[in-house]
Amino acid sequence: MNELKVTLKGRRDDSYRIHVGEGILEKAAMEIARSGIDRRCVVVTDNTVDALHGQRVQAALEKAGLRIDRFILPPGEENKTIESVVAIAACLTSLGADRQTLLVALGGGVIGDMTGFAASIYMRGIPFVQMPTTLLAQVDSSIGGKTGVDAVSGKNMLGTFHQPRAVFIDIDFLKTLPEEIFRSGLAEAIKYGAIENPALLYDIEKAASENALRNVSFLLRIIHESCRIKKGIVELDEREGGLRRILNFGHTIGHAVEAASGFVLSHGEAVAIGMTAATRLSEKLHGLPFEEGERIISAIRAVGLPCMIPADIGIDAVIAKLSLDKKSRDDVHKKDRKIINYIMISRLGKPFAHAAIDDDILRETLTGMMQ
Repeated sequence: MNELKVTLKGRRDDSYRIHVGEGILEKAAMEIARSGIDRRCVVVTDNTVDALHGQRVQAALEKAGLRIDRFILPPGEENKTIESVVAIAACLTSLGADRQTLLVALGGGVIGDMTGFAASIYMRGIPFVQMPTTLLAQVDSSIGGKTGVDAVSGKNMLGTFHQPRAVFIDIDFLKTLPEEIFRSGLAEAIKYGAIENPALLYDIEKAASENALRNVSFLLRIIHESCRIKKGIVELDEREGGLRRILNFGHTIGHAVEAASGFVLSHGEAVAIGMTAATRLSEKLHGLPFEEGERIISAIRAVGLPCMIPADIGIDAVIAKLSLDKKSRDDVHKKDRKIINYIMISRLGKPFAHAAIDDDILRETLTGMMQ
């Protein structure tokens, strides 16, 4: 296993390792068993992932001497709710779980976020590890300690920061990942190319042209590099007080598009549209060279992700959802107005926060992206 260490400022005991490799499940189980965490584990997963991997994961953990229970939730963003977290807590209570019980988040970003949230509030905090099974979770959401669920008012409106004890990224899980979900995960890797390492954009576009996006060496390379970039940002700004906001490149508009679609669009598809919008706005407002913007959009197109807003999603609906962005703040000069921070780039690898965009420019940009 290749390893990266997330070192949190002043909290050595809360630092943890990200393990990346192929076929590392049994090694992961041994690492968990050796970690000093209680022998009691509860694997939280969903029906889809459990049918594919649940028994195999449980067998590996039991072989390492751990006592295992599994709790299975319905799949999908529509089930990323506080009710699901309450159900996890009820299961833990029924099992007699205590503060030493370890939760294992086995699944994509939805399961990871909900399991982490449940771990952060059950008995005021219990340990958990991430075992991500989607590319999106492997390159992004399993790292950094953000947890949460959706609410009527918006995506991830309820949540906490609660760091995992470890992250185990086994690319074997990706072998069963449907093509559309696999490609959706590439959006986050493209984001890292845009905000820090433009070479990732070349890598991704080249692999797409060679039909090699599922090649083992390619996957290990882009996952490791994405994790390296994210862990470095998290180390400097664990709770999104400043620098960590750059990880939201494409996400502010992307989340609004995702919500306006009724979550018919996947997270990765919506982020791809959001990155396209952020790129076009960066060209208009901050002089991002057109050819550099095209490198981002070319990578998005190469992997089969959308750059345009579907015709059945109205611009007004997207703008209405933007006003609910959880990172917005009240405008002290204009009553009933929110200031929304957008992440822009002046050049590839040079992101920054832009506070508020003129309504006319925003509407013009989004209208130009309508299918």
